Amino acid sequence: MRVLMLGWEFPPRIAGGLAVACYGLVKGLVYHGVEVTFVMPLRTGEELSNGYRLLGANEIEIPFHHSISLPPFWHQVTFYGVHTLLGPYLEQITTPFLEFSSVPEPVSLREEGLFRLEFSGKYGPDLLNEVYRYAYAVSHLAERVEFDVIHAHDWLTYLGGIWLKQKTGKPLVVHVHATEYDRSGEYPNPAIRSIEKMGMEAADLVIAVSFYTRSLIVEKYGIAADKVWAVHNAVLPKDRAPVSRPPSHRKVVTFLGRVTFQKGPEYFVEAAARVAPYVPEAHFVVAGTGDLLRPVIRRVAELRLGARFSFTGFLPPAEVERLFDLSDLYVMPSVSEPFGISALEALRAGVPVIISKQSGVAEVLPHALKVDFWDVEALSDLMYGVLRYKGIRPFFLRHAQEEIAQLQWERSSARVVEAYKYILS
Repeated sequence: MRVLMLGWEFPPRIAGGLAVACYGLVKGLVYHGVEVTFVMPLRTGEELSNGYRLLGANEIEIPFHHSISLPPFWHQVTFYGVHTLLGPYLEQITTPFLEFSSVPEPVSLREEGLFRLEFSGKYGPDLLNEVYRYAYAVSHLAERVEFDVIHAHDWLTYLGGIWLKQKTGKPLVVHVHATEYDRSGEYPNPAIRSIEKMGMEAADLVIAVSFYTRSLIVEKYGIAADKVWAVHNAVLPKDRAPVSRPPSHRKVVTFLGRVTFQKGPEYFVEAAARVAPYVPEAHFVVAGTGDLLRPVIRRVAELRLGARFSFTGFLPPAEVERLFDLSDLYVMPSVSEPFGISALEALRAGVPVIISKQSGVAEVLPHALKVDFWDVEALSDLMYGVLRYKGIRPFFLRHAQEEIAQLQWERSSARVVEAYKYILS
């Protein structure tokens, strides 16, 4: 079986859980004998590759035409004037009116009549334009790559998946790692939501990363329940021994993720403020960046807790592992978390976790400590308990390690292979 997979991230380019999930899934599919070609906006040559093919949209040669034949679905794309774009990894920015009605500027002529498009591959102010250019570029793979199934990850690649399906007749799977309702709450960006809905409707099958996300897709987008399969994410085995901890009396409590509404960093700070007076050796780390970073720092200053907090900014994977090695507790108070791979990564490192009940990972960790994201009092009680009572940690970790032992990408990818066979039958 041959799969053409469309994604926006792949290691070592990691902005969140999407890249980690794509990498784990691709490795799992290869384990089951699936031939995978993974197409990202920009390939630099630094990406991990073993048993699968990687391709950048920036490498696709496109015939030069004076006009573009747009796909039938293009009139359904709703374009907006100036609006606030609260993307998954963005600070608040303003995006101008977007249009895709003329041939893109040919930027790299390799031979007469061919050109390539340039991509930053970043989540910046030109994101929507890059999404449309990506769709146009990958549509030209229809005649050049042999495949049986199109698999598109998140809204950024849905238009490309739809275009390929309409050109080839091949079945389309869209994989929902997060929705605009997760990122922005009850007031989703209309342009992004329209693309999400279009992709889900055009797909032959929708994969959600949790039953939590599956119910959101059915309720908010009106997709038939029997068309949406829940396939939980997994965690890759740890490829190195833990780093030895330097002697310290401090207990490190970690928040890791985008510092945005979705991840609930403000609840972490308020809970930390309640714990700090009773656990003077506790030190709180906020690892990540996002539009709420400055407000969160201001709040820490107002609480006079500056000496008890560290803000690391974005951390690459090796530094994330190092941080977990030094952590005594990981807290994930997400307002809406489709899955939450970072919780599994913390458990893999032997770190106790507290997760919000509003997360997909809660479905696969029955013994995890769980709390409603908004219940700061309950969160602070759990934080205090883990840090103060020595009996909690070994009991919790024993069950947690048993649970994550079942969460391997070979198992999750077997379910995805089953989905492919279902739509091909």
